[in-house]
Amino acid sequence: MNVTVIDTSALGDRSYLVHDGEVALVVDPQRDIDRVTAAAAQAGVRITHVAETHIHNDYVTGGLELARATGAAYLVNAADPVQFDRTPISDGESVAVGGLQVQAVATPGHTETHLSYVVTHEGEQAVFSGGSLLFGSVGRTDLVAPAKTTELTHAQYASVRRLVGESQDDAALYPTHGFGSFCSSGPATGAESSTIAEQREHNHALTDQDEAHFVEQLIANLTAYPTYYAHMGPANLKGPQPVDLAVPEPLDAEELTRRLEQGEWVVDLRERVAFADGHLSGAVSFEYGNGASFTTFLGWVLPWNDRITLAGSREQVEAAIRDLSRIGIDSPDAALGTDPAQLAPDAATASYPRVGWEQMLQERGADEAVLDVRRADEFAASHVEGAVNVPLHELLTRMDEVPTGTVWVHCGSGYRAGVAASLIQRAGGSPVHVDAGFGDAQDAGLPITQG
Repeated sequence: MNVTVIDTSALGDRSYLVHDGEVALVVDPQRDIDRVTAAAAQAGVRITHVAETHIHNDYVTGGLELARATGAAYLVNAADPVQFDRTPISDGESVAVGGLQVQAVATPGHTETHLSYVVTHEGEQAVFSGGSLLFGSVGRTDLVAPAKTTELTHAQYASVRRLVGESQDDAALYPTHGFGSFCSSGPATGAESSTIAEQREHNHALTDQDEAHFVEQLIANLTAYPTYYAHMGPANLKGPQPVDLAVPEPLDAEELTRRLEQGEWVVDLRERVAFADGHLSGAVSFEYGNGASFTTFLGWVLPWNDRITLAGSREQVEAAIRDLSRIGIDSPDAALGTDPAQLAPDAATASYPRVGWEQMLQERGADEAVLDVRRADEFAASHVEGAVNVPLHELLTRMDEVPTGTVWVHCGSGYRAGVAASLIQRAGGSPVHVDAGFGDAQDAGLPITQG
C-alpha cells in the first residue's frame, strides 16, 4: 500500500492518494483537484474511488468534481442528505479498490454522520480518520449545532475507542485535520506521522478514562472558529461546481481608483512591512504567504460575498485565487503590480508607523491605548496590562469600541495586527502597528497581566 500525502497547510488539512501501484482511492480531496490528478499521474495509477470522511466545515470539497473528472465512484455516507449522485456507503460496508480493502467505520463526533476508513492491503493497514482521531487529539464537536455539542463530544469519546479497537496497533494513522486547522480541538501535536499504538498511549481522548472529565475539558477548551465555516457545509451538501483558477484580466487604474473611493475591498497582498510604508488609501493588508493566516483571516474578517479585488504580483494573485477557492471565495478581481503609485497614479496613498515592543515602550504616550486583537481566550490567558481586547474577527462590527486617538495594535505574531491596523486606518483611525511576537513583550519590559 502506498500513501501520498497532499498537504494544504493554508487550512491545516491533508488529503490522501492511496494505491496498490495500479488503482487508487482518494480521501478528502480539496477543491483544486489538479494537485490530486498530478500525484496520480506521477504514481502511474488510475483513480477509481473518491471517499469523504464527512461533510466538511472548513473547506469546499473537490470530491464531486474529482469523481466526475475521473469517472470514479464517489463514496459519501448514505445518511448525508446530499443533492447529487454518489455511491452511498454505511458503517461496516467494505469496498475493493484494486488490491485494497476499504472498510467504513462510523465515527460520529466531529459531525453526526462522520466515517473513518480502515484500508487493508496484504496484512498492512492504514486508518483514514478525517476529523475523528487526530494526532494527539480529536476533531472539535461544536460545528454542527450548539445544542448538540455535548452529545457529539460523548460520541467522539466512544468513536475513537471503537476505531482503535477495530484497527491494528501498527496501522498508520492519516487524519484530515489537526495540522493547524480550526477543526481540531485540544492539544493536537505537531507530529508528521503516527500509528494507532502511539495514539492509544498518548492521545488524551484515549488515555482519559473518565468520560465525563474528557467531555467537560474538551468543551471548556473550544475556541472561536472562522465564520465562513457556516457556508462550507451547505456548499458541500449541494455539490460544489468546478472552479476557475485563472487570473482574470487586471483592472485598469481608473477602475481600481473608483473601487477604492467607493469603499470596496481592495486586498493588498504585499508583505505587511511594505504595506505599512505605503499603500493605496482604503486598501487593507492581508499579507500573502504567511502560513495559514491569509486564507483563514481573510475569509473570517471580510463580509461574506462582498466583491474583492486582489492587488499584488501575478504570482501572489494566482496563488491567492487558488487558496481562496478552497473556502468558496471564487473569481476575485485583480490589480497586478506591487507599486501603489503605478497601480493607481491618481489615487490617494497612506502609511502608518510599524514598531517593535521596545519602540512602543519608549514612544507610546501615557494616554495612548493598546489594542490587542487576539482571540478572547488568548487575551484571557495573558495580556499587556491595560490593553483593550477586540478580536480581529470581530473588529469590523466593533469598530466603535476601538479607542480614539493613536492606538498601538498588537496580536500574537504581528500578522493579525497588520490586518487590524489597515482596517482601523481605513475607518479613519490612527494605528501604530506593533509587529512583534507577544511572547517577547514581557522580556522587552511590557507589564503583563496573567489570566
